[in-house]
Amino acid sequence: MHAFKELTKPAAYAVAAAILTLPGQAGAAPASGGLAARPTVADVIAASKPADWRALDPANTLYMDIPGGRVVIEMAPVFAPVHVANIKALAREQYFDGLAIIRSQDNWVVQWGDPDEKNPRPVKTAKPTLKAEFTVPLKNDTHFTRLPDRDGYAPQVGHSNGFPAAHDPKGGRAWLAHCYGMVGVGRDNDADSGGGTSLYAVIGHAPRHLDRNITVVGRVISGMPLLSVLPRGQAPMGFYDKPELNVPIKSIKVAADLPPEQRSNFEVMRTDSASYQAAVEAQRNRGGPWTKVAAGYIDLCNAPIPVRAVP
Repeated sequence: MHAFKELTKPAAYAVAAAILTLPGQAGAAPASGGLAARPTVADVIAASKPADWRALDPANTLYMDIPGGRVVIEMAPVFAPVHVANIKALAREQYFDGLAIIRSQDNWVVQWGDPDEKNPRPVKTAKPTLKAEFTVPLKNDTHFTRLPDRDGYAPQVGHSNGFPAAHDPKGGRAWLAHCYGMVGVGRDNDADSGGGTSLYAVIGHAPRHLDRNITVVGRVISGMPLLSVLPRGQAPMGFYDKPELNVPIKSIKVAADLPPEQRSNFEVMRTDSASYQAAVEAQRNRGGPWTKVAAGYIDLCNAPIPVRAVP
């Protein structure tokens, strides 16, 4: 039987209580008729321990360098192993180098790939299309930490090693959720018409209705502002209608293929840690004095997944 971890609220409260004893937090009293002060996500991060964090795996990290800077993407091979391997093969054959960001649709996605659909760049060692990986067997997701909050799109939601994920115990399937910053594989009407030559990142309100309809391969952990502020395309679906509007891609590389001094070093808070549960609780039930009504609930895509740069 597949087992998932559900960190209890008492565990989160215990961490939060410890945080409240930090200098500047103890003795915080509510304003008249207001909410008592509670730890913030920043407080939780400040009080976290090294064991609460994990380094990115260079073998499953992509760097997309564009004129504005570097976009760092963590891949999720547990949920799309064939697509992740194919995208890394595309990067290693320099397929993306010199292509472009060709679409920026307001409150939706930024998409990159080959701007010339009539005469597309051929692939070499990689595959142009693959069988869809919309979901995986539930047993594959062995790092799932469930959120107790209700969800309208899946029987169970939570996080799997730093990625927002969903489970259907009766159907025996697991999948990644379309939250802000998630990266998916573009396709046509045929479910098996994508392979990773066209990718997109969510830049708007989480389009969860896309869950289980597109292969999701990872998430942007650094560089989202470089994507979210791009000029919106004026053609249908936000595509750029003039070649000069396309944003050139200098390169997309696998981090492991670069020498250490050229890598961007980040850590992601472990989503199976009590500190992470405390961070979620800090968002679920914000304290005063600014907050007047605590929600008592958090949406999967609003649960923070802290990331920090390390020397």
